[in-house]
Amino acid sequence: MPGYRLIIGDRNLSSWSLRAWLLLRQFGLPFEEVLIHLDQPDTRRKILDYSAAGRVPVLVAGDQTIWDSLAITEFVAEQHPELAIWPRDAKQRARARVMAAEMHAGFQTLREELSFNVQAPAPHPLRGEGLNADITRIREMWRRQLDDKQAPGDFLFGSFCAVDAMYAPVAVRFHLYKVPLDATCRAYMDVVLQLPGLRTWLADAAAEVAPSGSG
Repeated sequence: MPGYRLIIGDRNLSSWSLRAWLLLRQFGLPFEEVLIHLDQPDTRRKILDYSAAGRVPVLVAGDQTIWDSLAITEFVAEQHPELAIWPRDAKQRARARVMAAEMHAGFQTLREELSFNVQAPAPHPLRGEGLNADITRIREMWRRQLDDKQAPGDFLFGSFCAVDAMYAPVAVRFHLYKVPLDATCRAYMDVVLQLPGLRTWLADAAAEVAPSGSG
């Protein structure tokens, strides 16, 4: 398999880039990183050099280009069947995919009101009905899966897998905005936040300086 090139946006802003980046990093898959700063006059033009979708992340593998975090996850899992990127058990794998798909398609209010900004999270009262519904749903999913998991380990399905990468930005948001969690969910959030790859990402995000001007 040719080497991977991963095109990402600013670490301080791009939670979708984090998902793909963290997956590759935690599974020890080497890749070349290409950073495109967001919210710049030339951002879209630069991304279009890699993908007509005009969004990050983008994974380039040889002559193939895969955009979208969940599609990247599935592609990488197919390329590396020796790695438990999804749970090995069929029923658990189906549940993990459902949880990942729900994250991928839903929780729009959470994304909008608890923006992914490591450098300057704004205080939030957590009072909106839509936001509280999103938070409640995620807490319920985490708690149920952590209570029901069949494999040893501290992640949602025992060992770290794709669904943990999908929810890692949520763990960051919950931490930054001090979202109330029960003991089970807080323990999971803390485990995710201690991932070496995520700690590296967050440290780099805190130090990141976006360029000014058109570039």
